[in-house]
Amino acid sequence: MSNGHQILGYEVIGTLGYGAHSTIFSVRDPKDQVMYALKRVIKESPSDQRYVDQAVLEHEVANQLDHPSLRKSLKLIKQRDTLLRTIEVLVLMELVEGETLEKSRPTDLIDLCELGKQLADGLAAMHREGFTHGDIKPNNIIITPQRQAKIIDLGQSCRVGTVKERIQGTPDYIAPEQVLRRAIRPETDVFNLGATMYWLLTDAHVPTLIPRRRGGPKLKAKKKLLEPRQINPDVPPALSRLVMSCVRSDPRKRPDTMVEVRDRLDLALLQMRRDAQADASIS
Repeated sequence: MSNGHQILGYEVIGTLGYGAHSTIFSVRDPKDQVMYALKRVIKESPSDQRYVDQAVLEHEVANQLDHPSLRKSLKLIKQRDTLLRTIEVLVLMELVEGETLEKSRPTDLIDLCELGKQLADGLAAMHREGFTHGDIKPNNIIITPQRQAKIIDLGQSCRVGTVKERIQGTPDYIAPEQVLRRAIRPETDVFNLGATMYWLLTDAHVPTLIPRRRGGPKLKAKKKLLEPRQINPDVPPALSRLVMSCVRSDPRKRPDTMVEVRDRLDLALLQMRRDAQADASIS
């Protein structure tokens, strides 16, 4: 859709991106000139219903949350046909300027820890309200020019303790319990965030269990995982240990809460700053 068009009275400025059967536009309200992001999902066949459901869920969850590290959802609009069947869903959301974490990577280890703390705080806020995100990965995190981390795409979020009917997640970041279709809990987000930090530190992915498309739901065996510090010697021990604890296969052996993750990131920051001061005093 070209610039100058309108969707339900909002002026389309440009296209921000594409998702599963969805398009996200930057739009402007001509009444007050405020800019928003507008997700549009069109149902073209019965099989598209799950994408409609995800868009509705994203709004219903995000609309209940209020945290600077979580993108706000402001309005849900359903378009219906003459038989009152939903044929299109539009979700009006906060417009977040910036790039995904995949493109706007941390400038250094301190920046990584500071961004990680923001993400842990945002996820902790979700967990306090009884929800898990379920798909934390670099492409679902936007970093603003002010280095604010913002979690987006809550389409796979769910109530804590949900057992999903099908496997949902991203192969390089998915937790074992997601693949095995067990209860999704805050520890699942801990794994997803840990796998994200592992990639940022090492440029390698945590080996995960993923289903094979051919021959039935067989699982790929997990390979031995090297600690981040073994791959990148600049990673301080406290940060390396934290990431390894986050990506343990057994959810019971991971940090219990995102508050614990945040506190341990603080310890890693303290260690790095002490080391920097020691190096400065020696020189």
